[in-house]
Amino acid sequence: MNKHIDLPDTIPVFPLPGALLLPRARLPLHLFEPRYLQMLDDVLKTDSRLIGMIQPYGSGNKLHSIGCAGRVSAFSETEDGRYMITLAGSSRFRIQNEVDGSTPYRQCRVTWNGFERDLGGTEKDDSFDRPKFMDALRRYFEEENLSTDWDSLQEAEDELLINSLSMLCPFEPEDKQALLEAPSLTTRRETLMTLIEFSLRGGNAEEFMQ
Repeated sequence: MNKHIDLPDTIPVFPLPGALLLPRARLPLHLFEPRYLQMLDDVLKTDSRLIGMIQPYGSGNKLHSIGCAGRVSAFSETEDGRYMITLAGSSRFRIQNEVDGSTPYRQCRVTWNGFERDLGGTEKDDSFDRPKFMDALRRYFEEENLSTDWDSLQEAEDELLINSLSMLCPFEPEDKQALLEAPSLTTRRETLMTLIEFSLRGGNAEEFMQ
C-alpha cells in the first residue's frame, strides 16, 4: 500500500475510449463482457473497491499514462446477468507498468504521487466568469442538439458544473484526456471553454489541442 495516501499500488484498469471519470464525480457504467464481470467480482472483494478508468490510444493495446480510479459505490444486476455500476471518482493515477497476471482483465502498477489534491476538498475556480461560460454552453448545446436541466446547471457548484460537463460533452477521446490531465479546476475550465468555443467556430478541436 502507498502509505502516503493509503491507496493500492496495483489496480484493475478498464480501457474505454471517450469515458472520463474525475475526482469527486460519478460515472455510471454498464458491464457485460465476461472479463469485466470477473473484474467486478474480484474488485468487490477488496477493501478499496477501486477500478481505474483509462483511455486507450493509437493502435493495439496502448494506454494513456494517466487515468482516474473510482470506487464502486453502487451496483445492480440485470435479469440477463449484466451489471449496472456507479464509480465514485477517487484520485487520478499514473501507470508505472502493466502487471502480467492470471486475470482476464488488465491490471497495472500505479503511482498516486502528484495527484494529492484529488483527495482533498472541493476545488474552487476564483476566476470563473459563469455568465460568459453559460452563454457559450447554451450555444454549444443548441449546435450539438443536446438537452439538459439548465436550472440545475445554474445552481451547481463550480467543480460539479465543470467536471460534469467535461465528462458528458461529446468531445473526442484525446480532448477528454486533456480535460483529465488538467492540473487544476481553473485549467480544466479553460480547456473546456476552448473546446466549446472551437466547436462553435466549426474547427477541429483535436488539431487545436495539439
